[in-house]
Amino acid sequence: MNHIKLSINKWLTLSPVLLALFLVACSGQVTKPEPVSAENKLTLYVQNNTAYLSGILEADLPSKLTKMIRQHPNVTDIVLVDVPGTDDQQATMEGARLIRRLGLNTHIAATGYVLSGGVDLFLGGVKRSIGAGAGVGVHAWSDNVGTVANKLNKMNPVHATYVNFYLEMGVPERFYWFSIQAAPASRVYFLSPEEMYDYQLVTE
Repeated sequence: MNHIKLSINKWLTLSPVLLALFLVACSGQVTKPEPVSAENKLTLYVQNNTAYLSGILEADLPSKLTKMIRQHPNVTDIVLVDVPGTDDQQATMEGARLIRRLGLNTHIAATGYVLSGGVDLFLGGVKRSIGAGAGVGVHAWSDNVGTVANKLNKMNPVHATYVNFYLEMGVPERFYWFSIQAAPASRVYFLSPEEMYDYQLVTE
């Protein structure tokens, strides 16, 4: 399913502190920052019954999550700290489904952030919560051959891949259409707390 392998999310040069200050100040569109370095790989750190996840989501996400659970079967919660997006949307959806099957909860760390495909991973949680000052950013997806979501006909079957995923996660279809119109692929729209609840991204 190469049509959903994204190549637009390797970015985020703002420090966590600066990003947190921005997110506390406002919601809305911001210019897409420059790409991050290749060092921003996915990391998982487990403490007690909580796994902390940061970095860009890649093709090996499901296997990393599986390995983490095998090594730490007591984990009940995954805290997303700083997740700029994904390089492989299919793997991200598989990771979210794995989280759901395992009955794990997801939480966005206070002053942390999830953007683009990172939002989809967050939706895998059975219970989903967001810390104070955390940011949730969405935009139109684009793939590695230049296809852009909000330029496709609404009846294009590619949309169904996403719509069905959101419905599976208990999120209304309208969130998908909102997200691809909220900002172009080169920008990010940060949801307000009211929007997060309205689109049922959080459960508590």
